[in-house]
Amino acid sequence: MTSMQRWGLALLVPYVLLFLVFVLYPVLYGFWLARSPAAYAKLFEDPVFFRTVVNTLVFVVVAVNVKFVIALYLSGFFVNTRPWIRWLSVLFILPWAVPSIPTIFSVRFMLNPEWGMVNSIIFRLTGADGPNWLTDPTLALSMSMLVHVWKSLPFWTLILIAGRLAIPKEQYEAASVDGATGWQQFRYVTWPSMRTLYLTSTILSMIWTLGDFNSVYLLTGGGPADLTHVLATLGIRYIRLDQLEQAMATIVVSMPLVLPLVWFMVRRLSRDGTQ
Repeated sequence: MTSMQRWGLALLVPYVLLFLVFVLYPVLYGFWLARSPAAYAKLFEDPVFFRTVVNTLVFVVVAVNVKFVIALYLSGFFVNTRPWIRWLSVLFILPWAVPSIPTIFSVRFMLNPEWGMVNSIIFRLTGADGPNWLTDPTLALSMSMLVHVWKSLPFWTLILIAGRLAIPKEQYEAASVDGATGWQQFRYVTWPSMRTLYLTSTILSMIWTLGDFNSVYLLTGGGPADLTHVLATLGIRYIRLDQLEQAMATIVVSMPLVLPLVWFMVRRLSRDGTQ
């Protein structure tokens, strides 16, 4: 064994040990806790679970698609080289760069129906009381999706900006010479070059959004009356109720949502890599 191989082995062993202790063991232990069919029976009998599944699907489909449509538009805006746009891009990145707990809690305080800044402004402008943002289930879930979009939008915008910058400028120059409008340049130059990146990023974002805990839990806590839970936060409810098996079963039943997305993304990347 050469010295380089020994060094590689020395660096690999701690990684493998950490993986076994902090990743593989917790996952296997969670599956072991969720082995009882009774846990799934109790889970399916809980009306909160089915409401949570619907919330999760709505959250993923609506929030991710809204986020990427906006990110696609903003990526075209921020590729401009004007100085004021560069300064604006720094401010735009801040919500993603700042930790979630203080930023989401600040939004929660602003949405307080009694003394929050949002309702105070509404009252001063209209003389009427603002809505109960976090006590109405529909509004509360909508605010959670809005917070998710606000927090993660800068990251995905940067990804799409990188995709735009990789497109040769000569293609746009040729399209301009041919008299193509801005929409035609996007349709025939930008989108064909970015389509794979856009779709792959959307699928990856769906996977990450399924595990988004902060946007819901820090803003609504799953309330009111456990009506805004998503699968990522429902397990905490069962843990607080000392129902650990149902908490683990919640993770297991979310696999049918995650695994097809992972399979589709890997298959698409493999197909594109062979072209």
